[in-house]
Amino acid sequence: MDNVIEFLKEQGGLRVIDEELDVNLEIPHIAYIEVKKTDSKPLLFTNPIDRKLNIKYKMPVLMNIFANFDLTTKILGKHPDLIAKEIEELLHMKPPRSFGEKIDLLTKLFKIKNVFPKRVKGRGVCQQKEIEDLTKLPILKTWPMDGGKFITTGQVYTKTLNGDIQNVGMYRLQMYDRHRLGMHWQIHKDGAHFFHEYREAGQKMPVTVAVGGDPLYIWCGQAPMPPKLFELLLYGFIRGENPKLVKSLTNDIWIPEDVDVVIEGFVDPQKFEIEGPFGDHTGYYTLPEPFPVMEVTKITSKANPVFTATVVGKPPLEDKYMGWGTERIFLPLLKTTASDLIDYHMPENGVFHNLILAKMKTMYPGHAKQFMHAFWGVGQMSFVKHAIFTGEDAPKLSDYENISSYILNRISPKNILISEGVVDHLDHSSDVQFVGGKLGVDATGEEIDELGIELLSDEELLEKFRKIDPNVIGLRQYKQDTKNPITLISYNKQRCVKKLFEDIEALKYHIKILVVVDYDENDLNNPYMLIWRVVNNIDAKRDVLLEPFIMIDGTNKNRLDGFEREWPPDTVCDKDVIENLKKRVLIDVDEEFLRRFQIV
Repeated sequence: MDNVIEFLKEQGGLRVIDEELDVNLEIPHIAYIEVKKTDSKPLLFTNPIDRKLNIKYKMPVLMNIFANFDLTTKILGKHPDLIAKEIEELLHMKPPRSFGEKIDLLTKLFKIKNVFPKRVKGRGVCQQKEIEDLTKLPILKTWPMDGGKFITTGQVYTKTLNGDIQNVGMYRLQMYDRHRLGMHWQIHKDGAHFFHEYREAGQKMPVTVAVGGDPLYIWCGQAPMPPKLFELLLYGFIRGENPKLVKSLTNDIWIPEDVDVVIEGFVDPQKFEIEGPFGDHTGYYTLPEPFPVMEVTKITSKANPVFTATVVGKPPLEDKYMGWGTERIFLPLLKTTASDLIDYHMPENGVFHNLILAKMKTMYPGHAKQFMHAFWGVGQMSFVKHAIFTGEDAPKLSDYENISSYILNRISPKNILISEGVVDHLDHSSDVQFVGGKLGVDATGEEIDELGIELLSDEELLEKFRKIDPNVIGLRQYKQDTKNPITLISYNKQRCVKKLFEDIEALKYHIKILVVVDYDENDLNNPYMLIWRVVNNIDAKRDVLLEPFIMIDGTNKNRLDGFEREWPPDTVCDKDVIENLKKRVLIDVDEEFLRRFQIV
């Protein structure tokens, strides 16, 4: 993909914005709102500035590259299900039995030879021009409470101490000053594993960050490849051509020769600095924490580079479309661990690691619970907090209206598994960082025979709640046509929610599933954002009770709950910036849109 801008103009309806816009909040806020539209487009900001520092950048900013499903498919070159089919065929290759099968096998083997990266001599187009320091790059500050400016689509290239294995990951990178970046690789990332090798050896670790180039490089950087496999192998497989790499000028890391910007340097294992806070893809800020520091030794670029960036925060986001490609393409690899898996889906409002739906062929009692343990023990799937398994007769997993009814007609406390395991570095709800509760639901069986409760109207049920606790502010019931209607209440939390649970046993004749959320930041008529809030906020071991009915505490935790960690704020845009952009007709959404996605 030699000219990304031309490609996006022709294939993606690129929106070009020539007005001067600040890298601090203005550009990110426009991109954040754009990606939430149903007809989302990629954006090119041709005149980025920093008003505070009085800088006019020469490099345009390209955002929202993966703007929709159609554009993501075009970037991949074909539908991700077709790529998955090719991977599945390779995983199940058999000896050819006929001349035709031999030809077919040779075709597949010929494609495999194009997978491996090819090192080329000399400089790449990414090394045509030298850039003085990081301040010359239009790095964005996305959120009002961010600790600084962050590179958000940096392809971070690293290698093992002995040089046998190279890796690329996509980690956020905080700009501390002209020549230093924070290296936010989480404990489960390959880059962090390599870092520990250098730390034990007492050696500095070479790192090169690439920005831009073929958008597929960005996608590969976040792909959950098995350990010790270079992610650019996937690039070669999808493109059908060897990725061409050139050597960095000041270290021995090899990077794609056609990226837009290259930032080279070293990480001293003995030097850490506070990184963050940063409004991350969970929709919450991750709090300040020590991370390694990259000392920049050289920055180069194309003759006319473009700086790529993305925005993370509350869903839906660009990762909705990137994650869709990942989900489909990696299904065959997941099936190698769980052979009776039919399909899986990660809803974007579950921010991927917080909720997964799966369809399976059940062969014996307890099969779904066996799958739960398998999922929680495999690679990045081990970070999934909530997993719901359905039978092979279930509707399409992305048909949310029908799949939710299917699941609710089959839930019972005896088919729920609450366990404990590793959770994502960004998870804020567990009592202890990195370890928290897991919830598995076996919805593979037959429908429940009877409802077993007397349904009341919202008004009648709210009145009963308020007689028990007047701090119950609102109530809304969903899916009353299923065997497990969901009752949602908004609560002015003056005590631990478990105390409320103890007081409402008498309501067991009217409730099957109860979910409690804070009244001041949730709209009971907005199920999309309620799911986002609840799966973020719960630790299953602490917040889910199964008797006398299923009760879920989705409130923010604090000392009332015995919660000792700091609870982070969620990401909201700066109101003044939004109003200013509206006046300048740079965003064109109404108040209802802003409320629906809790933007301000």
